[in-house]
Amino acid sequence: MNIIIVGAGDIGYQLCKRLSMDKHNITLIETNSDMVKRAQDQLDARIIEGSGTNLENLTSAGITNCNIFAALSNNDEVNLLAGQMAKKSGVETVIARVRSEDYLSDDHIMAGENTWPDFIIQPELETARDIVKLIRQSCATDIIEFEDGLIQLIGLRLDKGTSIVNTPLKDIGEKLGNPPMRVLAIKRRQFTIIPKGDDLLLEGDQIYIICQRDYTSTALQFFGKTNCKMQNVMIIGGGLVGQNIAKMISNEVSVKIIESDEKKSQVDADILPNSLVINGDGSDLDLLTFEGLQDMDEFIAVTGDDETNIITSLVAQHVKVSRTVTLVRKMDYLPLISTVGLDAVVSKQMITVNAIQQYIRRQQVAFYAEIPGVDAEIVEFIASEKSKITKKPLFKTSFPKNAILGAIIKENNELEIPQGSSHVQAGDKVIVFSMPSAIKDVERLFQH
Repeated sequence: MNIIIVGAGDIGYQLCKRLSMDKHNITLIETNSDMVKRAQDQLDARIIEGSGTNLENLTSAGITNCNIFAALSNNDEVNLLAGQMAKKSGVETVIARVRSEDYLSDDHIMAGENTWPDFIIQPELETARDIVKLIRQSCATDIIEFEDGLIQLIGLRLDKGTSIVNTPLKDIGEKLGNPPMRVLAIKRRQFTIIPKGDDLLLEGDQIYIICQRDYTSTALQFFGKTNCKMQNVMIIGGGLVGQNIAKMISNEVSVKIIESDEKKSQVDADILPNSLVINGDGSDLDLLTFEGLQDMDEFIAVTGDDETNIITSLVAQHVKVSRTVTLVRKMDYLPLISTVGLDAVVSKQMITVNAIQQYIRRQQVAFYAEIPGVDAEIVEFIASEKSKITKKPLFKTSFPKNAILGAIIKENNELEIPQGSSHVQAGDKVIVFSMPSAIKDVERLFQH
């Protein structure tokens, strides 16, 4: 496909990097010369230096032959205007990033117009939603939901003393009586492992399991996890992410927000009547202690500074806060997170790019996602009558070694943990956990 991306910031850059792996023809438009140079040096794309609202630049980028237009700069108005110009030029699919909630309302004066973007995404809201999922499932480090939450992929860290440690995976199913659950991947130090039956689970492993929602509690208990009730939550950072988190949970738990900017603190206090807002430096350890850090059930670090988020989360862990959630912006940090020992880490860029890529790929797959720091892709395919995988049982199918078929979802939303004798039928949704090197081979099995 021919794709134009406006904005080479963190999100535009990562989306371009991801899509270029799928061999699309990508043109990236950016005004900042430093970002242009970085993109030219590191991305497999055509780079145009200039404004995404300049008709000459759009024409040069091939707007009349463009299939997908994604306006992802840091300016809402630029994104919306560029998107309108793309629509006027006949682009079928237009995506725009916005920060202001004013543009998210269905009551907006332009909503529904034929020049309005097809898909509007607010990264801060998407990030807040993912963090709230983690808050509500307090022992998980990652949660990805399928079929409106009926199926869950959950990340867990195996603690010292967990009874399941040093147990071969093939024995787990026997102990539980072939449960509606499967271990899809193991993150061990900096390596991602697609496990086989003889693989052992080791202390400190980060594992990823898939199961039905009504089996989640049983699965967590089996792996030594108890879902603690969260009552007191401290949020460091009162920007849009922190605001949205507080809005979603302040009726359920006690929320305390610490924000260093006085004006932002006042805004937070005005719009979050059910939360206690404190104007102060979130990196001030004395302040955190004075405000009762040691009494918190959950610590959420979502400032705009990675180092502050990481350090304060480690401090919270040191004083025995039950769980921390840390927002990390720099993608280079993500592979190293497991060595630092943080509980749950989220990336606004990855969450946003996942959502955009899922929207782009919606004709071929039902769902697409990646997990911060894990070198793998989670894809939910829909099998058709022409798909190779429907032609014979799985044990007769040549499935790629660096991928694992995690679950089959039947049309009645019934979950089947696949065995060798399982036979994928047309219309089934199939969840696959795959290393990047194997994803093309997996896709071939589901091609229509």
